[in-house]
Amino acid sequence: MKDLKEISVLITGGSKGIGYGIAASLLEAGAQVAITSRHQDAADSAAQALSKIGSGKVIGIAADVRDLGSQQSAVAKTLEAFGRLDVLVANAGIGHFASITEMTPEQWHETIDTNLTGVFYSIKAAAAALTEAKGYFITIASLAGANFFPKGAAYNASKFGLVGFTQAVMLDLRYAGVRCTTIMPGSVATHFNDHEPNEADAWKIQPEDLGQMVVDLLRLNPRTLPSKIEVRPSVPPGK
Repeated sequence: MKDLKEISVLITGGSKGIGYGIAASLLEAGAQVAITSRHQDAADSAAQALSKIGSGKVIGIAADVRDLGSQQSAVAKTLEAFGRLDVLVANAGIGHFASITEMTPEQWHETIDTNLTGVFYSIKAAAAALTEAKGYFITIASLAGANFFPKGAAYNASKFGLVGFTQAVMLDLRYAGVRCTTIMPGSVATHFNDHEPNEADAWKIQPEDLGQMVVDLLRLNPRTLPSKIEVRPSVPPGK
């Protein structure tokens, strides 16, 4: 995939944050990109803004990763629009942070269903198309998938699980010609957990940095696979 012009990419949760940054970088490289959001208006608004970047085509799709049928529909719409699916970026995620004594069952299930089961549904829906294209499956995990912290029971569980899931899928699909990588970012300047990015976030990883990383992965010689990548801000605030 050294030449990314005309390849087809599906990004879950691509209407803002990391997913949006990855979409922008891929469009700059000439790729064709489908982004999903749970709400069609958000997907359309982001796609309209992204359409001004690069030469690639972008479409917005309403899809909920927590529903297998919804993910199958998103893959079908991507194939209808672009004729093939070369890359799936499983990015959609949420975070509920609370002590185990305060976390509700609803918060637990929404976190696991989105961050872990949602990725299972995404690759389940896309595996056949990716195999046909000899494509690439990328998950956006977190350093929380290697480092636990207070009030992180649900989030840690989802991201630890996602790291292990992606590595197992890598072993399942490698001989079918599909490469798999999980990217584990630390602090990123996004709207995650209702945060509003601002100038004070300049020290953090920026969404476009992760977009550049995805482009670099796709351009790497396919004989070499960085299967797990930890990413940190170079200089976080001193304590």
